[in-house]
Amino acid sequence: MSTAPINPPKVRTREEIAARVKALEAIMIEKGIMTMEAVDRLAEIYENEVGPQLGASVVAKAWTDPEFKARLLRNATEACAELGIGGLQGEDMVVVENTDDVHNVITCTLCSCYPWPVLGLPPNWYKGPQYRSRIVREPRTVLREDFGLDLPDSTEIRVWDSSSEMRYWVLPQRPAGTEDLDEKALAALVTRDSMIGTGQPKAP
Repeated sequence: MSTAPINPPKVRTREEIAARVKALEAIMIEKGIMTMEAVDRLAEIYENEVGPQLGASVVAKAWTDPEFKARLLRNATEACAELGIGGLQGEDMVVVENTDDVHNVITCTLCSCYPWPVLGLPPNWYKGPQYRSRIVREPRTVLREDFGLDLPDSTEIRVWDSSSEMRYWVLPQRPAGTEDLDEKALAALVTRDSMIGTGQPKAP
């Protein structure tokens, strides 16, 4: 039985996105749904307090601190709380580690459960029924054809199904040649997709 490939959302320019955001802001403020101060605060939260940069900082610490890494793999929610990271949609998180032999990828087959405190807002494709169904049935094909991640046949791919009770995310492998980098520099290599399992960290 053949299935159609995931169709990525149309790529829009920064100008188009900015115009849409401004229009939505104006409508919400005009109708009294939100104030300008609330809009600014919401933008600040997702720019500086919640998002993939927080997950990247957790990954970088795990790469440099073996004891923290052990705590993260044992109880991700508690380990992230040590760094002041947690909250709504992150009450029960589980981190799974990529190795030379195993590559992990996450999904939510029922809806779009996602660890917001460390990864920010879920991308549109993560919420789409095509990804949610196909990644379970044919993960190697989806990773290769839709994300350009071509893994060796010898690598085992494990798919983890998040739920409202348990949200998974991936600890990617530390890239080679990063032995001399500090945590800040390492965090800059960590991508959102590498923590979902549909990509790899950037090369140094």
